[in-house]
Amino acid sequence: MNAIVQYQVEPVVRTKLDFKLNEAPRFWFGGDPFRTRMFDALSLTFPDGERYFIQCVRMFRDKIQDPDLQQRVADFIKQEAQHGMAHDKMNQVMRDQGMPVDAFIQRLNKIFKFELTKRSPQYNIAMTAAAEHLTALMAETFFSKKETLQDAHPYVRALFAWHAIEEMEHRDVAFDVMKHVGDVPELTRKFALAFTTVMMFGFTTYRADVMLKYDGFNRRERLQMMAKGLPWFFGKKGMLSRMRGQYSDWFNPNFHPSQHPVIAQYDVWVKTLEETGDPIAAGEAFWQAGR
Repeated sequence: MNAIVQYQVEPVVRTKLDFKLNEAPRFWFGGDPFRTRMFDALSLTFPDGERYFIQCVRMFRDKIQDPDLQQRVADFIKQEAQHGMAHDKMNQVMRDQGMPVDAFIQRLNKIFKFELTKRSPQYNIAMTAAAEHLTALMAETFFSKKETLQDAHPYVRALFAWHAIEEMEHRDVAFDVMKHVGDVPELTRKFALAFTTVMMFGFTTYRADVMLKYDGFNRRERLQMMAKGLPWFFGKKGMLSRMRGQYSDWFNPNFHPSQHPVIAQYDVWVKTLEETGDPIAAGEAFWQAGR
C-alpha cells in the first residue's frame, strides 16, 4: 500500500441531536441481552475516552503550524466533545437500569490519569491515533452490511450511525498530529494499536459480563451467553473479524487512514440530515443504504 491519500472528508460539528435513547427497550438489540450489553459496554468507554483523546491532541496543539491541520484539530475536539455528551446520555439510561456505570467510569478515569501523567506525550498521541483507527474500522463494520445491525433498535442504531459518520470525518486527525509533530517512534505506533485492541475488547467483554450479572443472570447463564455470542463478534466470520485486512494495514510503514475508502453510504446520511434535521431519520436511511 502506498502513502497516497485518496479518501478524505472534512469534519463537521453537529450539535443538539436527540436520539430519544430513554425510549429504547432494556435489551435494545433484538431482545438479546449479550449483544445489547456488549454494545452498551463499548459505549460506556466513549465519554471519558473522547475526553482523553482531546487531552492527548491538545498536548501538541502549539506545535502545529499548518492552518488546515489546526482547523481540523479544532473540529476534531468539538466533535469528540459532542460524542462524549451523547454517550453520557446513554450512560444515564444504563444508570437508570441499575448498572454500575459510575464504578466503571472511576476505574476508567484512573487508567487515563495514569496514562496522561506517567506516559510520554508521544505514547498518548499514538494511543489516540490507534484508537481512532480502530473506531473508524468499527464504524465501517457496523454499517457496511444491513444484516449486522438489523436487529438493533432504530434510536440506538441512529446514535451509532452518527458516531460512525463523524469517525469517518476525523479518523486521520490524530494520526496527522502524530506524524507531523508527534515525533513518535515507529515501534510505539505499531504497539499502540495492538495494546489498544486488547484493552478495548478485554474491558468491553468484562463490563458486559458485570452488567449481565446486574441484569440477574447467573454465572452459568452468562457463560452460555458468552459462548454463543462471542463468535458473532470475534469468530471466523464474526462482525469484527471482517475488518482484519484494513486493521492490519496500520502496521505498514507507509499507512495513512485516508487510504481506506469512506463508507459508501456516507452521503446518504449527510443528505438526509440536511433535508430532515432528524438524526434518527438520517440513521435509518444510512442503515437502509447498506449492502
